[in-house]
Amino acid sequence: MGRTNPPKPVKLIVGMLTQDESLFTEARRQMETLWGPVDIESEVMDFSQTNYYEKEMGGPLLRRFVSFAQLIDPGDLAQIKHQSNELEDRFSRSDIAHTLAVTRPINLDPGYVDPGKLVLATTKNYSHRIYIGQQMYAEATLHYHRGQWQSWPYTYPDYAEEHYHKFLTAARQKLMDTVSRL
Repeated sequence: MGRTNPPKPVKLIVGMLTQDESLFTEARRQMETLWGPVDIESEVMDFSQTNYYEKEMGGPLLRRFVSFAQLIDPGDLAQIKHQSNELEDRFSRSDIAHTLAVTRPINLDPGYVDPGKLVLATTKNYSHRIYIGQQMYAEATLHYHRGQWQSWPYTYPDYAEEHYHKFLTAARQKLMDTVSRL
């Protein structure tokens, strides 16, 4: 019989998409009220791998990632996804949505990095996604193997590209450094 153990803490990250770069700052401020200070922020990157979001978000879209200093229990991911959805809803009801002429000014995708993988939360079920409670699902989007991030056949095309991996590697290293001091 296997013995249960509490999960090890993980590093909360959020991927953000918007056409208005100033929203990254406001979203970060609001997320920090929920999850504490950001410790790593990626550069702003073009997001052109798909036009999936164009109808509700306009374009061209920009991507930025942030990670949070406070480690989390991986079991909190469903609740965090609900909180990020609530933040998105607030932006959708704000004047910025009207100014940009979009229904969704910003997309906030929380997930976590642990030493072996990147896990993203989602509201959508699919064959490779696991139900995590509270009407939420998760997928292991990437795995870390032999010193680098590796994709799966179902990995979103943008996450398979190496320019995201710089941020993810920094978040992974920050996690490892923090855990080693606990």
